[in-house]
Amino acid sequence: MISSDFHTHTHFCDGKDSPEEMVLSAIEKGMETLGFSMHSFAQFDLDVYSDPAALYEYKKEVARLKEKYKDKIKILCGIEQDIYSAPADKDFDYVIGSVHYVKIEGEYFPLDLSREVLLDAVEKGFGGDFYSFAEWYYDEEAKVVEKTGADIIGHLDLIRKFNEDGGLFDEKHPRYVAAYTKAVKALVKSGKPFEINTGAISRGYRSTPYPCEDILKCIYENGGKVIMSSDSHNKGGLCFEFEKWADLARQIGFDVK
Repeated sequence: MISSDFHTHTHFCDGKDSPEEMVLSAIEKGMETLGFSMHSFAQFDLDVYSDPAALYEYKKEVARLKEKYKDKIKILCGIEQDIYSAPADKDFDYVIGSVHYVKIEGEYFPLDLSREVLLDAVEKGFGGDFYSFAEWYYDEEAKVVEKTGADIIGHLDLIRKFNEDGGLFDEKHPRYVAAYTKAVKALVKSGKPFEINTGAISRGYRSTPYPCEDILKCIYENGGKVIMSSDSHNKGGLCFEFEKWADLARQIGFDVK
C-alpha cells in the first residue's frame, strides 16, 4: 500500500476539515506520512489563498500535531506555491509548484473554478483559441520549478479539469501535444517528480488523474519521475485511488512505491 500523501488542504485554506481531523484519518488508514500543503499567499484571491496571519497559524498548528502524533505518523508542513503568489518562506518541509491562474490585462482568472470562468479567460485572452491558451499554459508550467522552488510539480495538466467530454479541445491535437511535450522536456531536467493527482476524481470532476496517460507516457519516455498525490480537501480524500493509478504508472514503466 502507498502510505504517504503530500498534497492536502485543510480549513486553513479551501479544505473542509481541520489538520487534526486529517491526521486522525491518516492514522486510521494506516498511513506512514502525511504532508500538509496549504495554499501560498496571493493578494488577488483571499477566498482560497492564505494571508500571512493564516500561514503563521497553519505552521504553528502543524508543528503541534507533529509533536503530538510523532509516535504514530510522520507529519510534514508544506506549501502549494502558485507562480503568481508572493515568494514563500524558506522554512517549509517541501513545496508543490502549481499554475492556477491566467493573468489577462491585470485580471486573474482561476483555471479550475468553473468551465464558464475558463471559457471567459480563453475568449478574453486568446480569442477563444484553446490551443493558443494551452501553449501559454504549458510555457508557464515549464517554468514552475524555477519560479516556485518546487520539490513536487503539481497537477501538470490542470487545464483538462473541465474537458472530460472533450468539448473544449482535442487532447490529441498536434498543437496541444507539442505544448505539453515541450513543458515535460524542460521540467524533467529539474529532477523533480510530477505528481499523479487524483483530486479531480475524488471531487467528481474527472474519471482520470492529472496528468493523463498520454502525458505520463511522455514523462516516462523523457526520464521523469512521479509521485502519488490526492490533492485532498477533506479527510475522505486521503490516498484516494492511489493503488489503481499507481498500477497504471507501473504498467507504463515507473517505479511507484
